[in-house]
Amino acid sequence: MPALYLQLLEQLRQWIVPDDKRHLTVFAEIIASMLLSSSASLHHWLPWLVHRNCSARSHMERLSYFVNNPRITTSTFYEPLLKHFLTTFLASAVELTLDTSVLWDKFCLIEVCVVWGGRSLTLAQVVIEHGSATVSFEQYRPVLERAAALIPTGCSVSILADRGFLHGDFIRWAQQKGWGWCVRGKVDTLVRLASGRTKAAHSLIPSSGQAVIAHNVTIFDNVPAHLAIANLPQAQEAWIVFADLAHRPSLQTFAR
Repeated sequence: MPALYLQLLEQLRQWIVPDDKRHLTVFAEIIASMLLSSSASLHHWLPWLVHRNCSARSHMERLSYFVNNPRITTSTFYEPLLKHFLTTFLASAVELTLDTSVLWDKFCLIEVCVVWGGRSLTLAQVVIEHGSATVSFEQYRPVLERAAALIPTGCSVSILADRGFLHGDFIRWAQQKGWGWCVRGKVDTLVRLASGRTKAAHSLIPSSGQAVIAHNVTIFDNVPAHLAIANLPQAQEAWIVFADLAHRPSLQTFAR
């Protein structure tokens, strides 16, 4: 019996009360097999399945039923564990990332993760039929809302995102939630400087090997921000980063 299976079962029993305890046993066994195989392919899970003198076909039928079972949802099995884990962040800082991945040039994975211990842990995600990493705010807002619902009240939250998420609606949503934000900018983003002049971000890029920081700028007509730009020789292009007013950027901004 794999030790991971026993550990999963012990943890799951604390948060989930199934109609039949055998259902939870099967769930823990298959999840353990999935993790131990390090594969999303069902037939790779077979060597890790314990019990029964079943044929491979019978096992595959059981696994197929498992992955297509509408009663196995994140709200039932995953989110209770996440909420318990996130209680350790009460009254402390929580750093999130918002990102996309394109799969087979046909689907787009949108996810919000919490940064922890040098790794990231998924809070919420969705896959849409969309062959580009560029998505609209309305397409990823449900993922943000789901992630926000899991975070305990009283946490200081900040969210990092790439330039594909430089949307006024997203930043205003973060402001309404009381979240800090730091988003990579685009070269054509219009920036109103503290002096009142408006310039495209590309015109503010410094010489190679240098960085500039502009405080109290405005983007999207009414969004106050700080701006940091670094032009590093080892990078293919200059890095342009906008951050909320509570997070004054420094050279460390680019390390994030």
